[in-house]
Amino acid sequence: MKIFIKNMVTIRCKMIVKSVLESLGIKYGHVELGEVELLEDITDELQAKLNDALLKYGLELLADKKAILIESIKNAIVEMVHYDEDAPLVKNSEYLSHKLNHDYTYLSNIFSEVTCGTIEHYIIRHKIERAKELLVYNELSLKEISYKLHYSSVAHLSAQFHKITGLTPTHFKELKNKRLQVLDKISNP
Repeated sequence: MKIFIKNMVTIRCKMIVKSVLESLGIKYGHVELGEVELLEDITDELQAKLNDALLKYGLELLADKKAILIESIKNAIVEMVHYDEDAPLVKNSEYLSHKLNHDYTYLSNIFSEVTCGTIEHYIIRHKIERAKELLVYNELSLKEISYKLHYSSVAHLSAQFHKITGLTPTHFKELKNKRLQVLDKISNP
């Protein structure tokens, strides 16, 4: 039996879900982003307890088929942008269609209908969040970040970064460095 969980998008969320399942004595197999395989059926009462426990962490069981599909789309995007280090250079539409076994037009229409936004905008926002993380880590150049996130050029990444954040990647990095300098002065007067 599979259950689907809304807002389960990080490794930390997976750990929380495992902990909640164990505390309720629910036997499970694999736990993936947004999805858990239960090894046995659970009662409606236990399912309600599970949902209540998950809500404390901002997570929620999903029952509606559209909601489950939307959450699957979001989780596939998060996985593609944040965790799939070796993501092939394929179009986002091909990646999602293959991953979710649905025609991209169908996925796109359902996503737009339910979220009032497009899949592409959702992907861009996540790519920019990932770029911000990589800039903060300061281990990669902007050229390397643009390559890692499958941008056609540094200029393309910079333009989208500016459109989403209002800052250039360089200015964002400078602000981070200034903040660290201020914190260092406070810590070491």
